[in-house]
Amino acid sequence: MKLQRNNRLRAVVAGALALSGAIVLTACGSDNNTGGGGAQSTGNIKCDGKGQLLASGSSAQKNAMDLWTKNYGAACKDVKLNYKATGSGAGIQEWLQGKTAFAGSDSALKPEEVASSKKMCKGGQGVNLPMVGGPIAIGFNVPGVDKLTLDAETLGKIFNSDIKTWDDPAIKKLNPGVKLPSLKIQAFHRSDESGTTDNFTKYLKAAAPKAWPHEPGKAWEGKGGQSADGSSGVSSQVKQVSGSISYFELSYATANSIKTVDLNTGAAKPVQATVENASKAIAEAKPKGTGKDQALDLAYDTKAEGAYPITLVTYEIACDKGNKADTLKATKSFLNYAASKDGQSALKELGYAPLPDAIASKVRESISSLS
Repeated sequence: MKLQRNNRLRAVVAGALALSGAIVLTACGSDNNTGGGGAQSTGNIKCDGKGQLLASGSSAQKNAMDLWTKNYGAACKDVKLNYKATGSGAGIQEWLQGKTAFAGSDSALKPEEVASSKKMCKGGQGVNLPMVGGPIAIGFNVPGVDKLTLDAETLGKIFNSDIKTWDDPAIKKLNPGVKLPSLKIQAFHRSDESGTTDNFTKYLKAAAPKAWPHEPGKAWEGKGGQSADGSSGVSSQVKQVSGSISYFELSYATANSIKTVDLNTGAAKPVQATVENASKAIAEAKPKGTGKDQALDLAYDTKAEGAYPITLVTYEIACDKGNKADTLKATKSFLNYAASKDGQSALKELGYAPLPDAIASKVRESISSLS
């Protein structure tokens, strides 16, 4: 039964990944649409607006965006959305420059980015709208090893080049009975500025500050290692390179049949990287945004039973006021679908964690009030 489920999950993810490159939403309308761009309901999706939407940012949510695009495009027409998975840092910069209608980022806007957004959002500022949740898996490729347990301290030392081989005593201690090879560790990190990196290093800093002496951030600060571009880049390296390890969203591990690390968090038993376990950790998040901003403070150092602490929440970033008039209706239409119960429940098959109902409800309220 488990094998059938995994095969089905891989097939769904592979189908989403096949929608690569630019995402085109042929959207918004119904068969009798007159082309006026007015709001119309098609099934459970309320279509509105017309024309082209440009968006870019997080590669972590690319698989989710692909699936939403497929579903939204089947219901609507008149709007074309081009979403490019450029990485969170690049997406925010393009949005701040007024090149896109919204951005995707795996970490909330920094205070200086909020300040910059006021120049572009006429009479308003940028707000963070949580949309995609899920675990950041630690994928590994170690010949002969099918199951591996690590903790924050060991991970910090591995990614800071302080643990160099797979048969290191610290790794052996966490994996009694596992035959670990005397093989060099090939640790891969993101070369681009990434919200996934930001969340992963926040976990290392919160749970193992001595082993990870660097400040968290979108840009990699660790010593040594190798780099690749985007979640697809680092996951491809793990798939191909013997002795490799890296961090990326669970959907990439699933799509590439990559084994993932179980985390020793201090709970009774190691925690697997699953949607359900990530949801337990996200449910512990505390709101830190004000007004229409729904930014969350995640519990990276949780020791709760079954809670997988390396999680991320991808935000869609838009203006609370001062959005471009020609794209506002379509932006709200698409984001409302993504935050809807239908949009969120569709994510489970891809290895993402749907937002808790209380959070999703507040996000929908914020989207509806965008102007």
